[in-house]
Amino acid sequence: MAASDPQQAADPAAVKRHPALFRAIRKRQNPRLRRTDITVTDDAAVKRAVKAASLGNAMEWFDFGIYSYLAVTIGHVFFPSGNDTTQLLSSFATFAVAFLVRPLGGMFFGPMGDKVGRKKVLALTMILMAVGTFAIGLIPSHDTIGVWAAVLLIFFRMLQGFSTGGEYGGASTFIAEYAPDKRRGFFGSFLEFGTLAGYVGAAGLVTALYALLDDAQMEAWGWRIPFLIAGPLGLVGLYLRLKLDETPAFQKLEGGTAHASEAADGVEATAKGDLAKIFRQYWPTLILCICLVGAYNITDYMLLSYMPTYLSDELGYSETHGLLILLAVMVFLMLIISQVGKLSDRFGRKPLLMTGMLGFLFLSLPAFLLIRVDGILPITIGMLMLGLSLVCMLGTMSAALPALFPTNVRYGSLSVGYNLSASIFGGTTPLVITALISWTGSNLMPAYYAMAAALIGVIAVACMKETAQQPLIGSPPSVETDEEAAELVQAQAPEPKF
Repeated sequence: MAASDPQQAADPAAVKRHPALFRAIRKRQNPRLRRTDITVTDDAAVKRAVKAASLGNAMEWFDFGIYSYLAVTIGHVFFPSGNDTTQLLSSFATFAVAFLVRPLGGMFFGPMGDKVGRKKVLALTMILMAVGTFAIGLIPSHDTIGVWAAVLLIFFRMLQGFSTGGEYGGASTFIAEYAPDKRRGFFGSFLEFGTLAGYVGAAGLVTALYALLDDAQMEAWGWRIPFLIAGPLGLVGLYLRLKLDETPAFQKLEGGTAHASEAADGVEATAKGDLAKIFRQYWPTLILCICLVGAYNITDYMLLSYMPTYLSDELGYSETHGLLILLAVMVFLMLIISQVGKLSDRFGRKPLLMTGMLGFLFLSLPAFLLIRVDGILPITIGMLMLGLSLVCMLGTMSAALPALFPTNVRYGSLSVGYNLSASIFGGTTPLVITALISWTGSNLMPAYYAMAAALIGVIAVACMKETAQQPLIGSPPSVETDEEAAELVQAQAPEPKF
């Protein structure tokens, strides 16, 4: 690609001979901002967008969370009776199957979101997820229809995974493009508030079912209840998303009204969600995104999805015991996550992400040693150590990742990078950890796995650029008030000469 700075592309001797000419070229390529270039956000519209994206995300992760929290019961219902570990591995393998198709969903929905808009695609992913989850609740057991029970479970898990492929990239893009530049971290943190809310809702419901029903009732019909609830919840999420307007950044992209600079115009001139272009032009950023998301997802799924199973299957606690402790930790994280988003706006994305990665690198082993100690207090302290490390990433990542890519390929690039990483690392986490524990006989393997992921994350964070309080690539600045917009324009005005 051509260099954006004419002086970098040209012969230095020519620049020296014709300084006025090169100054003129530079000014033409990067003209001063006009007032009409700057987006002044509508606070009410931003809050509506954040609410719809976050609530929709909560419903998506409620759907996903109930499967992981019911993994042991689902193993008994859908797979032939035999070794408990084999049943659990089969259940987690089916959990991982949904992640294998997530990149396909990302490649399908992401470019579509760059072509037809963020809003329509997010509504479609909501419908598909609700249908897939509701259908799982209707599948007969293995005792009733034999191997077809597992086949149908895998099919609808794949439908869930396919729809989720377009969810995170779209929802984080939606909020990032609505939010003002100086508060993108704060508003972005509510997306992961929604994720935690979905997990809390799933964990709370499953905990209540385990407390009210015995094992025979759970396996006979109780496990179906959370899946069947997903249908009505999906309709609520769909209603909220359809009421929204398209993001200001995408509207300017469509209308061609953004003229922050010629470079930005070039980026925003087309809305082609071209996969080949994404892989050809943005592969270094895609690799960075995959590394960041891989480290984040391994630690995320280890704590929020796998931990109840670890406590019950590996350490011998009841299902209710592990879920209640995790529930308390997640509620605590929900209370502080928006403050983490504010901190990332003030101090930058990199310091917060680095804190989270280093937390997992150095605290994972002590945390798991505490978790192995018998008693609620040491388990809670160990999970809080992991939770506080995770919330540094949860509260920051949804603002950091969309800022990696330009507006015209943001949804597609983020969906592809995020879901490739989630497929390889995130969804396989429970399966890999269970297999490693079975193979080595050590129930400290989750700690070692998280530490390896965090080490890769530390390197990735060190390589990324700081994007806090800066406009998104390919979009004009976004501010909260007309006064801020006027100040931006005034700051570029030439100094008076006397």
